Amino acid sequence: MIQQNGDWTTIISPVRYRRLIDVKELIAYRDLVRLFIKRDFITQYKQTILGPAWFLIQPLLTTAMFLVVFGKIAKIPTDGVPQPLFYMGGLILWNYFSGILTQTSSVLTANVHLFSKVYFPRLVVPIAQVVAGLGRFAIQFALFAALYVFYLSIGMKSAIGWTLLFFPLTLLYVAVLGFGVGLIISAFTTRYRDLQVGLSFLLQLWMYGSPIVYPVSLIPEEWRSLYLLNPVVPAMESFKYIFFGADLPPLSVFGTGIAVTFLLLVVGLFFFNKVERTFIDTV
Repeated sequence: MIQQNGDWTTIISPVRYRRLIDVKELIAYRDLVRLFIKRDFITQYKQTILGPAWFLIQPLLTTAMFLVVFGKIAKIPTDGVPQPLFYMGGLILWNYFSGILTQTSSVLTANVHLFSKVYFPRLVVPIAQVVAGLGRFAIQFALFAALYVFYLSIGMKSAIGWTLLFFPLTLLYVAVLGFGVGLIISAFTTRYRDLQVGLSFLLQLWMYGSPIVYPVSLIPEEWRSLYLLNPVVPAMESFKYIFFGADLPPLSVFGTGIAVTFLLLVVGLFFFNKVERTFIDTV
């Protein structure tokens, strides 16, 4: 507490209830968010030869592999969309989602040395990772845009119109979904390290259970209702609708996806806030 002229300017009192997100506190630490974004970028590529070029190499090589395996060997159709464009579009959106989820899921265990020494809102770190992921997505999206322009130049019809306005909402949906699931895993990983070990495997299964290398139209009708419960599907189909003019699934699918995503965010924030107060003693 600070006293000036007999008046207290700062009063510290016990917290009677804890908000899921203290927006005012996070805004006060916005400079720290920027520092964490810079730190993550520098430490990830500090001793690499190619540096940020890996953002472009990874989707290029993966798209090439998908083209050979799923396009040429398995001959899976892509509903009239050029195969490299179809694969890259789904891949860069998936990379944004999986990157947020993976980095958020380890935020408590990976930063225990820092959290044990100084106080700041723990949500600052995962929020910084979400913003940093958006930068990586922007680089990969530029590659997708260049490929899109190339196919336009050789005769592909553009599907881009007013629906492009929904693109930021699609990215927001993906970010919130990855953030919510990542917070849940981060909270439970402090006690159950199996989740961290098996996360890459679970993400791989989730990827092949999402319409990235194949269209939803290939899913048998009797399985489609169950398949559409995957909360990643609305984001992928929105992306294809915006850039490829693909058919949208029923609006109920989007309603269910938004509800599930919001629920995962609330649950993630609840468990994260509960665990971050005591996890230092268990990690």
